[in-house]
Amino acid sequence: MRFDTKIGIVVRADLAAWQQLNVTAFLASAVAGGVPETIGEPYEDGSGNSYLPMFRQPVLVYVGAMEDLRAVREKASGRGMDVAVYIEEMFKTGHDADNRAAVRAVEADELALVGVAVHGPKNGVDKVLKGLALHP
Repeated sequence: MRFDTKIGIVVRADLAAWQQLNVTAFLASAVAGGVPETIGEPYEDGSGNSYLPMFRQPVLVYVGAMEDLRAVREKASGRGMDVAVYIEEMFKTGHDADNRAAVRAVEADELALVGVAVHGPKNGVDKVLKGLALHP
């Protein structure tokens, strides 16, 4: 199936594996919460057990250096795409309010990015993520 939109997540390559997974999960939740039309219908198995809905489309995960993440954030924001960020300081905070305060305390071009998620038109997201390697 072809989709008109694309979800891409970029994590910093120098993070520990658990950090990359944690950042990816948080950024995916940002897209799900901020762009509700990306979510499909709930699942049900043959026994009648219900399961939470998931994204209706694939999520591609890439890796890059901090400069790459900054470029992705800047290009995606400039194109009016939906963007989520995760910064180094968020590894030290204890809850959502502190996370928002940590991001708010830093100018956009100075964010110590460890992850960025983008959602938008497929061709635009492809251009924003061009040259990045898929996560191994």
